[in-house]
Amino acid sequence: MIKKAKTILKETFGYDDFRPLQQDVIEHILKKQDALVVMPTGGGKSLCYQIPAIIFKGLTIVVSPLISLMKDQVEQLIEVGVSAVVLNSSLSPEDYQINSELIKNGKVKLLYVAPETLIMERTLELLSNVNVNCITVDEAHCISEWGHDFRPEYRGISKIRKLFNDSVLLGFTATATPQVQDDIIKNLALNNSKKFVASFDRKNLHLQIVPKRDPFSQTINFLEQHKNESGIIYCFSRRQVDELYEELSARKYSVRPYHAGMPDAKRAKSQELFIKDDIQIIIATIAFGMGINKPNVRFVIHYDLPKNIESYYQEIGRAGRDGLPSHCLLLFGYGDIRKINYFIDQKAEKEQRIAKMHLESLVRFAESYFCRRIQLLGYFGESYLKDNCAMCDNCENEDKELIDITVEAQKFLSCIKRTGEFFGAMHIVEILRGSKSQKVIGKGHDSLSTYGIGSDHSKEEWLNLSNQFIQNNLITKDLEFGSLKITDLGYEVLKGNKKIKGTIQAVEIAFTPKSETKFEYNNSLFEFLRTKRKEIADKRNVPPYVIFPDKTLIEMATYYPRSLADMRNIHGVGEIKLKKFGHPFLKALNDFYDDNKNIFKTKMPVKSHKKTIDKQKRYKIIAEALNSGKSAEEILRQYDFKLITLVNHLYTFVKEGKSIDHKTLQKYIAASAAEQKAVYKSFNKNGTFMLKTIFDQLNGKVSYEDLHILRVCYLNEKL
Repeated sequence: MIKKAKTILKETFGYDDFRPLQQDVIEHILKKQDALVVMPTGGGKSLCYQIPAIIFKGLTIVVSPLISLMKDQVEQLIEVGVSAVVLNSSLSPEDYQINSELIKNGKVKLLYVAPETLIMERTLELLSNVNVNCITVDEAHCISEWGHDFRPEYRGISKIRKLFNDSVLLGFTATATPQVQDDIIKNLALNNSKKFVASFDRKNLHLQIVPKRDPFSQTINFLEQHKNESGIIYCFSRRQVDELYEELSARKYSVRPYHAGMPDAKRAKSQELFIKDDIQIIIATIAFGMGINKPNVRFVIHYDLPKNIESYYQEIGRAGRDGLPSHCLLLFGYGDIRKINYFIDQKAEKEQRIAKMHLESLVRFAESYFCRRIQLLGYFGESYLKDNCAMCDNCENEDKELIDITVEAQKFLSCIKRTGEFFGAMHIVEILRGSKSQKVIGKGHDSLSTYGIGSDHSKEEWLNLSNQFIQNNLITKDLEFGSLKITDLGYEVLKGNKKIKGTIQAVEIAFTPKSETKFEYNNSLFEFLRTKRKEIADKRNVPPYVIFPDKTLIEMATYYPRSLADMRNIHGVGEIKLKKFGHPFLKALNDFYDDNKNIFKTKMPVKSHKKTIDKQKRYKIIAEALNSGKSAEEILRQYDFKLITLVNHLYTFVKEGKSIDHKTLQKYIAASAAEQKAVYKSFNKNGTFMLKTIFDQLNGKVSYEDLHILRVCYLNEKL
């Protein structure tokens, strides 16, 4: 049946190849076997159940809490000729009855339904006489109390399975830690299921976190770099959404607000305008966006701090779903932590504990100077097999030359000490720069010996330095009040017993993608085709991306198909869409070509089938080389690896339960025997998943490089 699935992939959806893991999942589902599938936003989850639904003779139920997602996916399925309907509270009584009749008469392949609607008596009565082949639970993390978006109504879904014993039950989610995955399996009663976990790495997303200084000016600066692009700005509160909307709207930005305090009709209009490309930017609270499959979102700004890493990951996942480069900016301010903690404190005690644990993980992630991807993927239990992703702010700054900043550190630490360790970074910086503000003078801090001794650096440079002092464990910051305190290591630097290196230059918000696309396309033609697409979409009252995504138009603007046969080779053009839209787009291409001859490439895309080394098997080759007697040094030279890359390969290998000869790694460990013993003890207590926990427990005495190596040795010895 996989042959039939591949035919549907090409003819119905217009794709030549499955994405990673899609084929494995589809084959498993077609065998009518249960599964939990963890796949990142934009990773192609929907095709995993839509293609089997088309093949199955009966009905596939898709459970989702997101009305916008249901509407969006039903529209897209109808455009490619697949019968799909929705049952939820957004329907009029007449439409609800029409859809119910279609289901009853076996005219529907996919039914999208909210969990609370599914368990209603009239819904169950409707489905009792229908051949239900598959039940798909989307956003399955909502069933777990350990997840970031627990919804009690999800707990009733497992009971529905008993009414449809012969149906396959599937759970899909984009954000689930290993603990949440196990909880989903338990609560959905997926006892004999298989778990599929795709990579959480969204390679096309550039991740950047900068200190929140002047958020409005920082946002304007960012938007000026992303003119005429579609984006989302997330704010913590409705009030912040409204204020930012007024300010940006006054400056003629194409923008609309979206939050739960708006009338339903007005909120729906904002969403519709954004989805249909009638506005470029939507400013929203975190309630917005779940399930919006708008592929051409080029940026996401977090104006305020999200509640946890899961929320951050899910929200940035709405950018670049078409695979094209996109920018994710987080403005990180400690004041946001207090706001989030206030709301956490309103929760029940157990929920408070979980929420604060999640928030602390996010703060550590935001503060860190290590590769963002290594940390983000590590949070979800995945190892990143490079030591530099080249697509995050920390990796881009890695090449900056480090200089001695010991004197700056001593000035900063001395000022903290002389003010009694009661103040935050901004106040310390004002003293160092000789500010005449009322707060400084009123407290008598202009008489301190440290007053004005840092006037040679700008405010932004000092604030950048303060973040480095936190990262290097010279100072700690009270998450509730923001006050700074000096650590033991900080006192060593203050006394002149230790030196510290870093950078002084303040962080700038800028993004230059390494490569825009793999195509060199004619931008004028691309914009012309976008206009044509918009005309067709408006006539059909659907979002433009439902007609064709940007990636399809880019290929058209690269290779200029001259016939329907040529058009078949373009990404995203299946047989159904070829029949619907092939002729109008060919006419548009020819019209543009007549006015702009001799500027197009006339060859069609050549699909490369060149065999390359399977990156997923590379770790096995490395481990086998080590076990055959090669030293770590020889392997590092042969593959031109850095040590951390080698260690990550070996970590992947031992996680599969296969042993290695780890003695050759011992020489790279700088930690003492006592410190190694302490690390092993901490592994026994806390597990090996989050090295940050171990690092903190040992007060930073053992480096991350040592922890990575010791983790491999520890796991290997346990085999």
